[in-house]
Amino acid sequence: MKEQALEITNPEGIYDPRAHGYSHVASVSAKDLLVFVAGQGGSKTDGILSNDFRTQVKIVFENIEIALTSKGLKMQNIAKLTTLVVNYDDEKHQVLIEESNRVWPDLKFPVNTLIPVARLALDGMLIEIDATAVSF
Repeated sequence: MKEQALEITNPEGIYDPRAHGYSHVASVSAKDLLVFVAGQGGSKTDGILSNDFRTQVKIVFENIEIALTSKGLKMQNIAKLTTLVVNYDDEKHQVLIEESNRVWPDLKFPVNTLIPVARLALDGMLIEIDATAVSF
């Protein structure tokens, strides 16, 4: 049996971030395949962006899942996310937590850096997330 290549941990001495939908540390064995997914926005192939933040978040995660599936990976293979949010506030933070809990119900969240921004590449784009995943 192959040793697991991706380990998600939350070391003692740092607050427990799982209530906010992320983890502190993701370690990856160097012998495994790394997959980098470019920043995904909240539209499907039609390019239409909903005005609803939650809808865009769900589509972003769906897009990341499609990209990972093309390489034989799942959402549980993600080690690192970078999340950009336009006009970030407590309500959007709660949506991100809820949707992260839906994607990772085992609470083994990827490491995540959340960056509030004034604007993204397209008008109406409310969120963009890129991902780094590892095969195991």
